[in-house]
Amino acid sequence: MQWWESVILGIVEGITEFLPVSSTGHLTVVEKLMGLPIDDPSVTAYTAIIQVGAMLASIVYFWRDIVRIATAWFAGLADAQKRGNDFRLGWAVIVGFATTAVIALALRGFIEGPLRSLWVVAGGLILWSFVMFAGDRLGKQTRGEESITWKDGLLLGLIQSISLIPGVSRSGATISGALFMGIDRVSATRMSFFLGIPTLVAAGTFQAITAAPDIAAPGGVGWLATVIGIVVSFVVAYASIAWLLKFVATNDFTVFVIYRIVVGLVIVGLLFGGVITPV
Repeated sequence: MQWWESVILGIVEGITEFLPVSSTGHLTVVEKLMGLPIDDPSVTAYTAIIQVGAMLASIVYFWRDIVRIATAWFAGLADAQKRGNDFRLGWAVIVGFATTAVIALALRGFIEGPLRSLWVVAGGLILWSFVMFAGDRLGKQTRGEESITWKDGLLLGLIQSISLIPGVSRSGATISGALFMGIDRVSATRMSFFLGIPTLVAAGTFQAITAAPDIAAPGGVGWLATVIGIVVSFVVAYASIAWLLKFVATNDFTVFVIYRIVVGLVIVGLLFGGVITPV
């Protein structure tokens, strides 16, 4: 992979990681248009590893929240009198992350194999758009962040696992699930970040360790390109986070629903036209 290709992919990752439009789906499409073999182990590892840059951006952005929740969680373990809202939120994040991690590890071979197809990406983009639309319209949105418990975390962890299907979108899945559970848009979006931080940092670290030989192998992506992708995704993702939180405070998700459907249909058209191949 050339350095400029990694810059482009880093920008795509940074913009799309936290928007409910599927970062993996967009990366897969752009990689395919670049002529990269999307089912190659090196490319698959690269796609997962550069997400660490976006996650590091979210850690920096939400650092005060992370410290507050972690402090409350540890304090609650030591003293039952200190088990307040942040303590329960901490358990929600832990349970949600653990649920997704177990499912991801169990289905790893399937995710990195048969699901790496642009037909799957297109289907995920289009079909989950209707779920997002329904959640946005039918969710009561009467619950705030203070109401979230470990049971909510368990359900959101299960729902987040659906995003292992390329095209669905991790943030799109968790936000939609939270909306259906009655959580308001801003709290749902913030919870998507809180669940995503440990989930994707763990996934990226795991890939970096297990797929290091693939990245560095002759003909592989290479670590220079991978590091460039991580750095670029960090910078772009930080700006994307700030914009998204400001956007959801006063807008619904209709624009994302329309965008997902349009992109999905474009991919279908390119596949039928023979412009690109599924894998």
